Amino acid sequence: MLSHNSRPHTFHIPVMGTGFTIDTPLKVARYGISSVMSLVDDVLVEQMRRFHCERTGERYEPIADDAEDARARRITSYMNLIDKLVARQVEELRASSFDREDSDINRYFRLLPETPLKEQWRQLKSLQGAERRRAEDFLRLHTVAGSIDVNIMTKVDAERSAGVKVGPEHSDAMSALRGFALSKLHSSIVLSAGLNQKLYNYATQFDDFFPDETGRIKKKIVLKVSDYRSSIVQGKYLAKRGLWISEYRIESGLNCGGHAFPTDGYLMGPILEEFKNRRDELVESLHGMYTAALVGRGRPAPSQPLEMRVTVQGGIGTADEQEMLLNYYELDGTGWATPFLLVPEATNLDEIHLERLIAARTEQDVYLSDASPFGIPFWTLRESESERARRQRIAEGHPGSSCPKGYLRLHNTEFTKLPICTAARAYQKRKLAHLDEEGLTPEQRKLVEEAVLAKSCICHDLAGGATVKHGINPEAKTALCSGPNIVNFNKIASLEEMVDHIYGRLSLITNKERPHMFITELRLYIEYLRKELDKHALGLSARTPKYFTEFRENLLTGVEYYKGLAGQFIEEKRTRFESELTRLREEIEQLPLLNPVA
Repeated sequence: MLSHNSRPHTFHIPVMGTGFTIDTPLKVARYGISSVMSLVDDVLVEQMRRFHCERTGERYEPIADDAEDARARRITSYMNLIDKLVARQVEELRASSFDREDSDINRYFRLLPETPLKEQWRQLKSLQGAERRRAEDFLRLHTVAGSIDVNIMTKVDAERSAGVKVGPEHSDAMSALRGFALSKLHSSIVLSAGLNQKLYNYATQFDDFFPDETGRIKKKIVLKVSDYRSSIVQGKYLAKRGLWISEYRIESGLNCGGHAFPTDGYLMGPILEEFKNRRDELVESLHGMYTAALVGRGRPAPSQPLEMRVTVQGGIGTADEQEMLLNYYELDGTGWATPFLLVPEATNLDEIHLERLIAARTEQDVYLSDASPFGIPFWTLRESESERARRQRIAEGHPGSSCPKGYLRLHNTEFTKLPICTAARAYQKRKLAHLDEEGLTPEQRKLVEEAVLAKSCICHDLAGGATVKHGINPEAKTALCSGPNIVNFNKIASLEEMVDHIYGRLSLITNKERPHMFITELRLYIEYLRKELDKHALGLSARTPKYFTEFRENLLTGVEYYKGLAGQFIEEKRTRFESELTRLREEIEQLPLLNPVA
């Protein structure tokens, strides 16, 4: 395969919320660490552009809400600013002195995993004169910035009209794509939340997503997926349009932060095994479609498949897990999200929420909620200011949000002609009043009412981590969407400490009883299935008995796979792993079976 980018690190920092990683590249990219910013909230993007322009002395020209193509232009301007500032940081890093122990260039090499380049850096101390200068020049030349990547949730694609008829290209997702495509960045766009045909087709209008004569793609496409099948479906759709997937980013269906996209009981281990065994098949099948599409468009087509990386994220917590994923499953990298919320140097979180996150020790503190207006499970810190404010509004008899940004006004027209967000006060008031007409039993009504009131204004409140920390909006009610892995960490860490933890140079795990990531995911799936069965028993689920039967069988198949995998563990860890598997298998077998013809 043709590879164009060397990557100093074997991990990246995934997107977190809208605000937690909105300027993370300015904090870590110069050290070779790649990270991902969200493009959902262009209001936040504009606020952060102003903040960083003022901080760095760059000229700031505001882009008003009602300016022509404001959303795309805001994103383009912010991306160009981040690109410019990171380039400046890299120049300064390369110019810093190897003689100063605390210089940025020495920090760059200290953070690296064990590589030949790092060993050459270590050998500097034994060199003198011209030989040392040549070695220093070589090292400076080989410092590589981390990628400044962005994320679009493909289904966050509300139409924007404001009373004026505009084309479909001004929807939220398409405007965000255009904003990124027109920027100066050489990086990747991470597409998550499933296939959006309209958006994928729109990408073909921008040259930067196509290869040049050398096979280089300026704007790469990364797909976040939860299983192999969805990878094939989306891969073929894009390849037939001349768009190459440069990376498949596999994320656990439940053992993650933010939105959770549960599979039908397919577990991470078997999914990774399938990618490992069928990766060459995937590359070859897509390459043929891809080159044919490029030729059809009159564009240069590479004779050999371009690089297609496969990475994984979701619940990774130890260096042992990191190494197993890279070595056994032959992956190209990993994503570490939730633990970096405790690294103020890398992410945005105000002091109050840092303290509350540190205090989160149990599954009751961080839980899989119904907070998202998407109707998708959403990991939530129970004591975030957003959750406290939501509960207070309910107690005062005024549930729901004023819906200040409206990014999740998507499809619900139950009571209105135009789509409305289910977290909005206007929706919740109507829905609660309508429950009397829905013929619900007391048990059904209680669950439906809880689900309605659980919806939270996440598209606004997830910006709070950044706007409160930087004094942009000190009164914001921060929502915090850390994953369940956070209960295993309970202290603030420096960037060096977290990177050293990832590479096994020290351990930040404070929960000594922490189970393996695969065990945690399996347990989460059992809990999820149990809750879905409870809903079905109350007549509140459209799931069929066949769904539950297949889900259960998929979990049992995963357990058998993990029994075979246990041989990869050292004896002490293998014994515990197998014991936990046996216990969880018993739980699965005790789940009620439904009549498949019922």
